[in-house]
Amino acid sequence: MNVDLYDFELPEELIAQTPLLDRTASRLLTLNKETGEVAHHHFPHILNVLEPGDTLILNDTRVLPARLFGTKEDTGAKAEVLLLKNVEGDKWEALVKPGKKLRDGAVIVFSDELKAVINEVGEMGARTLTFEYNGIFQEILDRLGEMPLPPYIKETLDDRERYQTVYAKHEGSAAAPTAGLHFTDELLDQIRAKGVNIGFITLHVGLGTFRPMSVDVVEDHVMHEEYYSLSQETADLINRTKERGNKVFAVGTTSCRTLETVGSKFEDGVLQESSGWTSIFIYPGYSFKVIDGMLTNFHLPKSTLVMLVSALAGRENIMHAYAEAIKERYRFFSFGDAMLIY
Repeated sequence: MNVDLYDFELPEELIAQTPLLDRTASRLLTLNKETGEVAHHHFPHILNVLEPGDTLILNDTRVLPARLFGTKEDTGAKAEVLLLKNVEGDKWEALVKPGKKLRDGAVIVFSDELKAVINEVGEMGARTLTFEYNGIFQEILDRLGEMPLPPYIKETLDDRERYQTVYAKHEGSAAAPTAGLHFTDELLDQIRAKGVNIGFITLHVGLGTFRPMSVDVVEDHVMHEEYYSLSQETADLINRTKERGNKVFAVGTTSCRTLETVGSKFEDGVLQESSGWTSIFIYPGYSFKVIDGMLTNFHLPKSTLVMLVSALAGRENIMHAYAEAIKERYRFFSFGDAMLIY
C-alpha cells in the first residue's frame, strides 16, 4: 500500500493550539465502522454510545516535563534535550538539538545541579546520555523541565496539567495519550454509574510520536518500541467483558496497541498479565483480537495513527469521516476534538 493513500489536506487553522477550558466541551464525531455513518455531537454523548457491561480501557501514563534547555560546556552554545525513555539508572534516550554538534562525549550543562554527558548516537538520530546531578533527579526535572508539546503547537501552555489526563499515574511518557484529555473525574463517575467498567493499562509514549514516516510503502515502515504494562486485574476485566458479549473500547491508539500486543500473545483469546516492549504496527488488513471500538483524536496525514484507525473502521470510512470533520471545522491533533469508532 502506498503511504499517499492516507494523505489529506488539512487547513492549518484547524490545528488546535490550546486546550479548551472545559475538557468535556470538545466535539465528538461518531463513526459506525460497519455502515460508515457519521454523526456530530459533543463529548459527553459518549455516555449514549457505551452500554452497561461494556469496558473502557484508559492509558494511565504520565508525561515527563521532558524538555530541557542548557548550553554546551566547552563552547557555551545553546542546546536542547528531549527525554524519550529511561534506559537504566541515570542513563536516558533523548533527542538533542543541534544534533550535528552534540556528539559522543559532549557535555550539556542545564544548571549548577544538573548536567549530562552524551554517550552514543542511537537509532533515528536519538542519543543516549547520562545525567550527573546534586539532589533528587525527579525534583530537579520538575523544576527545570518543560512539557514536550508537539512541534505543531506554537502557543505556550500555561497549565502543565492540561497536557496530562486526570487519571495520569505512572510517569514515563514523552507525549500525552491525548484521547484521554477529554475526560473529567465527574464524567468518569457518570460512566461508571451507567454500569460501564473502566480499566487501566500503561504505555509510555516514545520516539515515534515525533517522527514522520520516511517510506513510500506502508509495509516498509518499522515502528519504534514502547514500554507497556497490563495488570491481571485489567486482563480479568476484559476477559469477563468478552465472555458476556459486551464491547471493549480502547481510549486512544496507545491503549489499542497495548491491548492488541497482549492479545496476540494468547491464542485462546484469554488475556493474562503482561509487560514488555511493543513495536506493533497496525494497518488495514490487520485482524483485531481484543478491541471492538476506539475513542481517538484526529491524526496527522500519512501517519501510522491514521493507518491504525483505518484498520479498525476501513480506509474509505476514515477518509470520509476526516473530510466531514474538516468541513465542520473540527479541531485537530493533540488539543483537538475526538472521534468515537463503534
